[in-house]
Amino acid sequence: MRKTHYIIFQNFFHKPSFKPSTKPRPFTAYSFVPFSPLAMLDPTILTIGGIVLGIAIIERILERWGVIDLVDQFAKVMRFILPVAFYSALIYFFATFVF
Repeated sequence: MRKTHYIIFQNFFHKPSFKPSTKPRPFTAYSFVPFSPLAMLDPTILTIGGIVLGIAIIERILERWGVIDLVDQFAKVMRFILPVAFYSALIYFFATFVF
């Protein structure tokens, strides 16, 4: 059963109020991400991503120009380079990241 607190009107403005009856309860916060997403801004990973993105842009430009034979050669090379670049960047990130 809660106790009722009475405050005199004159003391209402001069004294601070009573402490709240409910106390904040501590809780543990869990994070599903063990690292900051800003850690992906590593220069090596950005360089690998920039090279792959540059090759993809060059491939699109050559496709617009109508050089289909060269675009097919780029596509064959990219079929191998993209997975290798992705997995090497992933391995590099986890190898150099301090948990």
